[in-house]
Amino acid sequence: MSEPTKQDLGPGSADPLDPVITARLAAARAGDPHEFSRLTEPHRRELQVHCYRLLGSLHDAEDLVQETFLRAWRRLETFEGRAPLRAWLYKIATNACLDELDKRPRRGLPSAAQPAADPRTPVEPPLIEPIWLEPIPDEWLADFEPGPETHYTARESISLAFVAALQALPPRQRAVLILSDVLDWRAREIADLLGLTVSAANSALHRARTTLVKHYHARGTEAVAPLADDRLSALLNRYVQAWETADVAGLVALLKEDAAFTMPPSPSWYRGPADIRLCLATTIFAGEAKGRWRLRPARANAQPAFGLYQRDEASGAYRVFGLQVLHWEGEHLREVTTFLNPALFPYFGLPATLSA
Repeated sequence: MSEPTKQDLGPGSADPLDPVITARLAAARAGDPHEFSRLTEPHRRELQVHCYRLLGSLHDAEDLVQETFLRAWRRLETFEGRAPLRAWLYKIATNACLDELDKRPRRGLPSAAQPAADPRTPVEPPLIEPIWLEPIPDEWLADFEPGPETHYTARESISLAFVAALQALPPRQRAVLILSDVLDWRAREIADLLGLTVSAANSALHRARTTLVKHYHARGTEAVAPLADDRLSALLNRYVQAWETADVAGLVALLKEDAAFTMPPSPSWYRGPADIRLCLATTIFAGEAKGRWRLRPARANAQPAFGLYQRDEASGAYRVFGLQVLHWEGEHLREVTTFLNPALFPYFGLPATLSA
């Protein structure tokens, strides 16, 4: 009989019969937390990304991976080794996330929660409830590579637009679609993970794909073919210059006709260059705004991002204001999402203040 291939062993990067894994597993089962950590830590990042796709929150994803490792430690005797440890951890993580999703509302972006606002009316105050999607740093994506048969590239499957669309799916359908179309699991493996029949898993996948089409509109040549680095760099420089010089016209010139400008946790958002221009001119760039803002580059959700800092008029220093994630389509911006949450900055390596 031939040796089992990686595909025969199900999703995972390690043969469950590997003698090193077997030795570490035996030591962990004997109560050695160091060996347990050596087994599980290599999977932390990809599990965080998996939980993030399910939950829409980087903070919740961190917590649920910790919960996954705690459950795995407590249940280590139940791991039989017939499939890779990675697959077993995915099973625990997915079910932990589904348990969490049963207890709280789904997350999303303001553009999916209500109609666009009138820029002539005041911006609505923030809604602090945990109903808004959060961004994640690209550092989390470093070790993730999708399978060859996935429907979505690694870049597309973590974009804000895709993760936001996922949140429109019922939790179990969301899990099925992620496991199948992002992680390249087979139907029988998904069925085993979720305690379903194969036909039920396939049915859930069909329903999930049908629903996703209604909420995810970023497919197409522009969405999946990023700009050349030099061209994107030039556009980002124009974007930064427009903000820092209070050039509203220059900023609006970068927008698509159907561009969206959102600022969670405020539910107010704006659609189209005319309304976005009025919003910017009467709020963010009102008065003498040149020099009011500073931007520092970051990366979020495999997209260009910036830390946005506002000048403190008393001290002259610049203090955190929000994290912006930019969705480019071709040479124009489809969406600018500014997360008004200073607690995000440390995750992206951004300082709390900038000197004058």
